[in-house]
Amino acid sequence: MDISNRGVDDENKLANRNYIRWDAAGVEKIPDGEEEDIKAVADMINAIQKAQWNSHRHCYSGTHARTQGIVKGKLVVHDRLPKHLKQSIFDHGAEYPVVCRYSSEPGDPGLDDRIPQPRGFAMKVFNVEGNFLPGGVGIPTQDIEFNSTPALDLANAKTTREIIDLRINYGNNQPELYKHLEARPDTDLQKYRDTVRNTHLESTRQYSQTAYRFGDYVAKYCLVPNGPTQEKLYDETVKPDAHPSDILSQWLQNFHRDHDAEYLLQFQLLENLDDQPVEYAGKVWDPEKYPWQTVATLVVPKQDSFDWAMKNFWEDQIRVDPWHGLKTLQPLGGPNRLRRVVYPASSALRRKMNARAEIHVKSMAEIP
Repeated sequence: MDISNRGVDDENKLANRNYIRWDAAGVEKIPDGEEEDIKAVADMINAIQKAQWNSHRHCYSGTHARTQGIVKGKLVVHDRLPKHLKQSIFDHGAEYPVVCRYSSEPGDPGLDDRIPQPRGFAMKVFNVEGNFLPGGVGIPTQDIEFNSTPALDLANAKTTREIIDLRINYGNNQPELYKHLEARPDTDLQKYRDTVRNTHLESTRQYSQTAYRFGDYVAKYCLVPNGPTQEKLYDETVKPDAHPSDILSQWLQNFHRDHDAEYLLQFQLLENLDDQPVEYAGKVWDPEKYPWQTVATLVVPKQDSFDWAMKNFWEDQIRVDPWHGLKTLQPLGGPNRLRRVVYPASSALRRKMNARAEIHVKSMAEIP
């Protein structure tokens, strides 16, 4: 749901709801043993990267290793938003240049597109001003990342440690992996990734999965394809017997060559900590109870979506990290505290093994 077509009465009702402040008691609760779990996960992700290097003689990120396309565009913040949505960079109408990457979520850069798996979308927003988190000081960007599943199977640090361990040990033996997953209370959540709808990326809705500070409040966010051409592509699904292994990249190139793209950026605000957990990202916040509300539009003009120079630059020298950004959009909850440690560790190993320096790009002009 979005507010773009709502009447005044509906907007007033949404403006007057009891949204929870980001610094309210109970929003974040760090469980015992989390630091140890996070360290173990960082080590396991590095082990996955070393295995990649042994196979490819090149090191990739531990997740989202397969680039499907990279595009440039602009994020247009809407004018006249209601007061509760005028938060952080969305507090006034503005346009920000962005660069975005489509990806497949697993850590295998050679993953066949015909295999159903979650897909990712990442965005670097440039020309951002304000007070930055420690990791983003001196870098005027806001990094925003998405996944095509609304719930995160790696729902907290403990779960992440357990599941990554199972994938390392049994990832090449699905029956054995499923035997272990089916012994868990979150079986459906863990197996869902293998049953996702394998469709055109330009028609795929993307989600933050985890919670973030949203100025005064707490929210999750999503990116919604907006336009009849993109919506029609939802019916175009991958057919394993008829399509090549790189069909998702091909579809993106064909689309972006001939069409502009548009997405709505929407936020879903926290109102009930019992029903909308921040520390456990494995539960979807019910959009019927807690509606999505539009704050901005992402506009991508026609272009080549698979430029080799951009692909290699992104994979080898930059990274998207939600801890690179404003304090008013601070990542919240256990999965994001895990990212604060794991992302730099993954990046450091990648740069070392590939003999590439990490570059913190500060403007669109630095992107090939």
